[in-house]
Amino acid sequence: MSKSKKKAETIFLVCEETGDYNYSLKRKPGGEKLRLKKYSARLRKHTWHNEKKK
Repeated sequence: MSKSKKKAETIFLVCEETGDYNYSLKRKPGGEKLRLKKYSARLRKHTWHNEKKK
């Protein structure tokens, strides 16, 4: 039998302050959720973004 490969899934980074879906990434499933400081165009500053599946 062949090994089952984990397929990359699309995740979105959602701004904590506005709730906007600003970024999308592809990554392998598993591991802990991302929390990154990214630029929010609406607020014109860097804010925390959390990983969320749509």
